[in-house]
Amino acid sequence: MPAGNLGDAQMRASWRGRILTSAKSIGAGACVFAGSSVSAAAAGFMDTAAKEISPDEMMLLGMAGGLCLFAVTAAVALIKYRRNAISLTRRMERETRDLKFQVDRLESMLNTDEQRVIVWTGNGAHPQVWGILSEQSGVPRIPDQLLAFGNWLTTKCAADLERHLDALFRSGEAFSLTLKTRTGTFVEAFGRTTGGAVVLRLRDLTGERQMQAELAARNARISGELHMLHALLNAMPAPAWQRDAEGNLIWANAAYAAAVDASDAATAVRDGMAFLDAEAADAMRRQRTDDGVFSARMPLVAGGERRVFEVTDVSANVGACGIAVDISELDQVRKELDRAEDFHGRTLDQLATAVAIYGADRRLEFYNAAFRQLWDLDPAFLEGSPDDGSVLDALRAARKLPEQADYRGWRNKMLESYQSVDATETWWHLPDGRTLRVISNPHPQGGVTYIYENVTEQLDLESRYNALTRVQGETLDNLSEAVAVFGSDGRLNLWNPAFGRIWGLGEDQLSTMPHVNQVVDACVLREDEKQAWDQLAASVTGLVDNRMQAGDRMERHDGTVLDYAIVPLPDGGTLVTFVDVTDSVNIERALIDKNDALEQADQLKNAFIQHVSYELRSPLTNIIGFAQLLSDPKFGDLSEKQDEYAEYILSSSSALLAIINDILDLATLDAGIMELDLSEVDVAATVEAAVEGLKDRLAEARINLRTHVPDDIGVMIADEKRLRQVLFNLISNAVRYSEPDGAIDVSCTRDNEEVVFVVKDHGCGIPAEVLTQVFNRFVGHDAGSRRQGAGLGLSIVKSFVELHGGTVDIVSAEGKGTTVTCTFPSEPQTAGRVAAE
Repeated sequence: MPAGNLGDAQMRASWRGRILTSAKSIGAGACVFAGSSVSAAAAGFMDTAAKEISPDEMMLLGMAGGLCLFAVTAAVALIKYRRNAISLTRRMERETRDLKFQVDRLESMLNTDEQRVIVWTGNGAHPQVWGILSEQSGVPRIPDQLLAFGNWLTTKCAADLERHLDALFRSGEAFSLTLKTRTGTFVEAFGRTTGGAVVLRLRDLTGERQMQAELAARNARISGELHMLHALLNAMPAPAWQRDAEGNLIWANAAYAAAVDASDAATAVRDGMAFLDAEAADAMRRQRTDDGVFSARMPLVAGGERRVFEVTDVSANVGACGIAVDISELDQVRKELDRAEDFHGRTLDQLATAVAIYGADRRLEFYNAAFRQLWDLDPAFLEGSPDDGSVLDALRAARKLPEQADYRGWRNKMLESYQSVDATETWWHLPDGRTLRVISNPHPQGGVTYIYENVTEQLDLESRYNALTRVQGETLDNLSEAVAVFGSDGRLNLWNPAFGRIWGLGEDQLSTMPHVNQVVDACVLREDEKQAWDQLAASVTGLVDNRMQAGDRMERHDGTVLDYAIVPLPDGGTLVTFVDVTDSVNIERALIDKNDALEQADQLKNAFIQHVSYELRSPLTNIIGFAQLLSDPKFGDLSEKQDEYAEYILSSSSALLAIINDILDLATLDAGIMELDLSEVDVAATVEAAVEGLKDRLAEARINLRTHVPDDIGVMIADEKRLRQVLFNLISNAVRYSEPDGAIDVSCTRDNEEVVFVVKDHGCGIPAEVLTQVFNRFVGHDAGSRRQGAGLGLSIVKSFVELHGGTVDIVSAEGKGTTVTCTFPSEPQTAGRVAAE
């Protein structure tokens, strides 16, 4: 029943009750009054008959008669009024029944019509829902599910409906929307206000209205896709265009306008400025495929220069569109590559080493003259570009391959080079007695280059030389005397282990063939030793007139006594022998072993840190993942205490993961394999990103962060991830040492070819005795009530800044705060990926 009709019926029923009550009261009063008046009149009349009537009594009798007349009149009026009230009551009951019938009929009509009506009254009660819609419409029937718009509408449509409903409740602004459900159907929504209530009506779109809604949605999607496609093409440096069915230019990008020397794309479209000349347009019409596609390379004039473009144009019944990619540099590089390949081929043809190059399809692409001479294969066979396996089969048939018990397995192993990433080396001992050193070098783009080096003579000479060397070596190595042979150029050519043991010269020092003066500098510690070595050096370098044998005894600084002899050799060299008559070499070995043990212990420590870091990160990642799952409401609600514990796990695990990642970064730096991914970095955006990652921590600590970055700061060449990590660590360190309600200033300036970042806090500061150690690892400073960090942040900052070629300065005073200044070169000397030295 409408709210207005219900109010009128209630008022009429109330008025009917009041009338009946008043009528009953008046009738009862009149009856009582009339009865009392008649009784009084009768009594008076009887008395008057018995007595003599006085004037006063007459007056009283007249008044009594008047009252009786009034009572009779009132009773008649009451009866008449009561009859009218009963008639009015019956008429209002009939109206009430009619109104109720009308309300029931309206509710039935609402429930049978294909719509849902939702009414919100002003008293804040739960809204009333009428009507039904089919299940195919995608609108739920249960009222609670119906009011949860996000469960059955798409995200965007649900947000639009709630926004319009808010405007309707606030200002009474009516609306009409077409909404898409999650099942793909469309629903019309009308919002109005009436009689102090808010009404939302939902209707299912069917037939042409459904088709119109689908077409509107499809048109919006296609328009958005076309806009994105135009935006993408407009951002490309290659000219792109679109023409209608008559061939008129209807769209072009900025590169097109630049190519035709137009001020902008709109001007180029308005004036119909053509990018393709007449010859190119004619070639496009002739060479277009049946599918309407044209693709070819052609020289065109763009921006006043003649360049080579890869033109692709697609034609359809609605028009055509195309794009031209500038490949001038690629074409030039390809020509230079062809020339380089031809030159390399001629160069390889002059080599005595056989070379064969196979492509990605395993077919022979190149071979030099030495390859033909080595294998003596049919030239026609080689010119037919045989595959690698066929060449091996031909060589096996001619008995020019090593004898193999399992040829098929050996052949497959040789062909594994095509899947390998590293060069492999094998030795082929041919049946004719030759020995080849075969190097298989995979090409990055596919294919393998084989190098066949005939090392038969080399191995024979090397065998004989090695035999002689082993005899000499065994002889020298088993002498108790230390023997050293210096050549005519004064460099050490031969020595035995005793020489190194006596003089404490390691194999790495001796293997570099040091000059005699370098040996003297390494061995001489006392004046008497210097005199003996000066004599030895003079004999070796031939500065004395007569090269004679000489010998003497040398007493070293550590008490070792050596007998040495100098013997000139016929080839101009000098033989020097030393006889160790002490056990000092054993002491020296002990010291060397101890030093090696200390180095190994240090390496073991670093290896342990790296191993523990890698082993911890995997389970820690699992802990973080499961904690996030526990906190996700989709997997079940947690109690307040459980949710608090899950947040503790997440925060603690994230902090531990950050420390482990820092340790891994430091380990990578120590290993010398840290690489920077250099690119153009937006300085302002990087500072903003670093600050964004710390908003929660800043809010928790009640810290006011102030950034001072000029709008024209521009870009710099750096590793964006590492630069953001540097700023993150600096700001985190400043937050840790700042007091609540304090402030942190982050500024960035550009000075010539350098970009300077300054992070300043106004906290407790760092003592002078700690300031010199803040860049050391695992060194931290007590921040009062706050937890001290792991001591890795500033160490990582210094490492990454120096890896960019920059510097870090820190200034601090207790009670006044700390200022850290990082200076980066705006463009490092090297570009691309830079490995840490």
